[in-house]
Amino acid sequence: MCTMSTKTTRRRQHHGEIDDSKDEHLNTSQSDSLRETLLAEYDSNDRHLEDSSQKSQQKNWDQKQREPFCLTCISQFVNSCIRWIASIVVNSGSILGRLLCLQSVNQCGKYDEKILFSLSPLQEERLQYLKKRLDVSFDISRFDHQVALKKLWKLAYPQRELPPLKSEKWKDMGWQSADPSTDFRSAGFLSLENLIFFALHYPESFQRILHKQDGKRSEFEYPFAAAGVNISFMLTQMLGLQPDAQTTKPGNHFLELLELDDMAFDRLYCVAFQLLDSLWLSKHATYMEFNEILKSTRAQLEKELLLESVSRIEDLPAYRLLNR
Repeated sequence: MCTMSTKTTRRRQHHGEIDDSKDEHLNTSQSDSLRETLLAEYDSNDRHLEDSSQKSQQKNWDQKQREPFCLTCISQFVNSCIRWIASIVVNSGSILGRLLCLQSVNQCGKYDEKILFSLSPLQEERLQYLKKRLDVSFDISRFDHQVALKKLWKLAYPQRELPPLKSEKWKDMGWQSADPSTDFRSAGFLSLENLIFFALHYPESFQRILHKQDGKRSEFEYPFAAAGVNISFMLTQMLGLQPDAQTTKPGNHFLELLELDDMAFDRLYCVAFQLLDSLWLSKHATYMEFNEILKSTRAQLEKELLLESVSRIEDLPAYRLLNR
């Protein structure tokens, strides 16, 4: 146990992977039965009824095929016009082109809302840099990654001796095994950078959460470091930073904040970690409820990012929970 902690909390020495995904299994017998065609029996005297029915069905089918033809043609024409106009506006670099919500008619006669967002050169530069950080996997064989991991230990435990890269002592920080490198799979080196940023810029909140000093804690607490990796990954999903991710309104607003602060993602990470711990305490959550609390944290951040009063990370209501 950590010598700096003011409270004694039982911790699991071996935590399972924090993952809320579930395997879905298909019942083979049910699937086969759904594919089977049920045929009704009839005799030769009733064949003329079938022929008459088929002709009637064919007539109705032909009529139905002709009805939506005009709507389909019109919707295709409207969509083409919309795309042509949008491309002109967006490529012009105008303010309107930076955030434009359009509605287009699809073939079913319904409306699809599409968000077009053109980035400023500074936004594009900072977004690409953030994505490059996200693409870096943690590699324990790299010297700079070893240095970063050791730096995190020194920030967390300034008075304790630095352990080897593989040691049971790493579990005190909340890594799930004696080898911390196995916990970086979901968010890579970025998640380690996020933890270091948290420790450097908001040391009081970092230490209080690390040592579980606030409130009445659960008998089995969530592992601090592993939770931090999960928060990094959650934010990349929420903001649409993952490859092939869809554009979201919170993600678009975040890009505006990124233009004003190149470390907006790291600062948002600190807010998310503090918010998660506050929700954890308010709901008297236990280890098995971590994923539920993580989802609640995401939902709250999405709401706050869409507030009109938020023009920087420091304007988020949850930012007030942080202590430097």
